[in-house]
Order: sequence, then structure tokens, then C-alpha cells
Amino acid sequence: MEEAQFTITNSAGLHARPAAHFVRTAAGFESSVRVRNLSRDAEREADAKSILSVMTLGIEQGHIISITVDGPDEAAAIEALRALVEGNIDK
Repeated sequence: MEEAQFTITNSAGLHARPAAHFVRTAAGFESSVRVRNLSRDAEREADAKSILSVMTLGIEQGHIISITVDGPDEAAAIEALRALVEGNIDK
């Protein structure tokens, strides 16, 4: 299992289109991918492959998220999500 924390820099946070990109990226991996919004409710965890689950976390610009990945391609999943969150998630 791998875990990483990222700060959301996108002005829209993980709402609508950015959340859809995030979910599509997570869904491309066999591993289980979970996300938490450490800035709002650190105890609540969501399935990162579900747009509704991700949207309910209320992730906004400046929030810190924790991504936990468990499975055979966990390192690749963490790296892809890191690149997405740290890059231009609106593309």
C-alpha cells in the first residue's frame, strides 16, 4: 500500500471537469484508490474511481488530499495522480 499527500492548486478544486479527469485517471488502474480531504474531514474516505464519491469530499483550491493506493500497480497510480494534481488538471 502506498499513500501520498498533495495540495490542490487548481482554482476549481476537484469539482466538475477536474474531478472527472481525476476519476478517469484513478479508474485506469487495477489497484484500489481511495482519497481523503485532510483539510475538511480527514476521517471521511472516498472511492477515487467514483465521481459522486469524490465530489462529496468538497475538495477546493488549497486543500490537502491524501491518496491511498493498494494493489499491483500502486506506484504507477500514485505517480499518474501526482502528475495530474500537480499539473494542469483542467486539460
